[in-house]
Amino acid sequence: MQERVHHPFSPIFDAHSKVLILGSFPSVKSRENAFYYGHPQNRFWKVLAQVLEQKMPVGIAEKERFLLKNRIALWDVIASCEIEGSADSSIRRAVPNPVENLLAQSEISQIFVNGAAAARLYDKYLLPRLGLPAVRLPSTSPANAAWSLPRLCAAWEIIRENCGEK
Repeated sequence: MQERVHHPFSPIFDAHSKVLILGSFPSVKSRENAFYYGHPQNRFWKVLAQVLEQKMPVGIAEKERFLLKNRIALWDVIASCEIEGSADSSIRRAVPNPVENLLAQSEISQIFVNGAAAARLYDKYLLPRLGLPAVRLPSTSPANAAWSLPRLCAAWEIIRENCGEK
């Protein structure tokens, strides 16, 4: 059964953010944990830490500091939608987040999307408004088992190349 769900947490960014990573919409586990990529099997934090050659952050405050220190903004394409559990394929009646506000308040010049669903939603809802194509990266979700951690890290190297030094 689908229910209308609103994105439960704020974007992570500051005026110095250079890249924006967008997911689709928080999973049930992320909503329960009140932060991005909260499922213990999601490899997002592990991939970013390895790509940036840093210790993996633990806890919400440490993850926020990690992102900001590396000039990375983090949000999701969708602000609210009807969804069944965590299934991106079930997203209906989506309302996108006002990503243009982040762009206006930061140095973001490159947008990346985490996986095919985020790319599809971005292209449908945000690309026409922003006019800035996003680079699709392979999903860090445990459902993307075809991608090993080393292969994910290799694909995500582009983040390090674009976030620059602070």
